[in-house]
Amino acid sequence: MNLVFKALSDPTRRHILQLLRKKPMNAGDLAEHFPIAKSTLSAHFAILREADLIEAKKSGTVITYMLKVSVLEEALLAFAETVGIGLPVQAPLRKAVGKAR
Repeated sequence: MNLVFKALSDPTRRHILQLLRKKPMNAGDLAEHFPIAKSTLSAHFAILREADLIEAKKSGTVITYMLKVSVLEEALLAFAETVGIGLPVQAPLRKAVGKAR
């Protein structure tokens, strides 16, 4: 979970994830959205891969990146549980139902 939140802490990496949420994109297409050097963007891709938030598939010299939504969802759910968000809603509902009877 720490690697995921480290990856999400940077606005450039969050923007990359937003772009990949729409569709898989190759490195060149992604680079068009950022005014930074390709080597810097490559470092961002490495951090996102390390956190397992994206998958890279190489075809010849082209690398296509895809978002791994399930990993992001798992990390967010784990964080929500850590801070007590998402507790069972049924317990308070049972009390309300019991009073209505």
